[in-house]
Amino acid sequence: MDILSIQSHVAFGHVGNASAVFPMQRLGVEVWPIHTVQFSNHTGYGSWTGRVFDGPSIEELLDGIDDRGVLGRCDGVLSGYMGSADIGTAILRTVERVKGANPNARWCCDPVIGDVGRGVFVRPGIPEFFREHAVPAADLITPNHFELDLLAGTQSRTLAEVRDAVTAVQALGPATVLVTSLEVDDTPDDAVDLLAAEGGRFFRVRTPKLPLSVNGAGDAVAALFFVHHLRSGSAATALGEAAASVYGLMRATAEAGSREILTVAAQDEFVAPTRRFAVDEV
Repeated sequence: MDILSIQSHVAFGHVGNASAVFPMQRLGVEVWPIHTVQFSNHTGYGSWTGRVFDGPSIEELLDGIDDRGVLGRCDGVLSGYMGSADIGTAILRTVERVKGANPNARWCCDPVIGDVGRGVFVRPGIPEFFREHAVPAADLITPNHFELDLLAGTQSRTLAEVRDAVTAVQALGPATVLVTSLEVDDTPDDAVDLLAAEGGRFFRVRTPKLPLSVNGAGDAVAALFFVHHLRSGSAATALGEAAASVYGLMRATAEAGSREILTVAAQDEFVAPTRRFAVDEV
């Protein structure tokens, strides 16, 4: 399996491609990473060095890959933080070219817009770009609860309201939706929910909440979910596998007291999770 991953990248730590690429490789996937930015570290530290790339630079790299005659081998495109509508447009064109070479290829779009407590943290115009262009063209999307509500134009507090929000977003285009960091009225204070939906069915996994706050976990879960979905064709299966692996990763990180997720040290969790959780249809 070959996946093109277009995301931000950091030299130190694990966010964006630095979080998504290795777990996919550990699962036996050939990954072709294209970086939208190259920073020294994630911006949560308050200071960083590096550069932001533009849309033409992404398309230039794709030209080089295309020159190798391998686009027809690409099984999917994974995208994350876009940074600008210019980059978003380049990603849309990239997906079109990949699907032109392989009509069976799929696009998994992580619509990074914001989060609870932080609100919208992307540039003006990005939320609209996701809603009007990226989400309608995607096959799978992986918003967090905040982003789901923003895309659906609602505020969901119950499981029924979440199902309605997911259905509204699916009506825009994507057949499969994974909602991360889900908290509804029946979510215990010591737990975190993930919900996946496709084909009119909804599945939920509940894992213990861990005492940590780190960057990059969402990038990892999107990558893992995408790989397992491509292989199994099942949102329920992909949800169970991704949830188990990410919980193991986060537990190892919490036990170490690390500010960065331990992507390398906890790598066995990607192929053989130490704890699994029930996948319930809801």
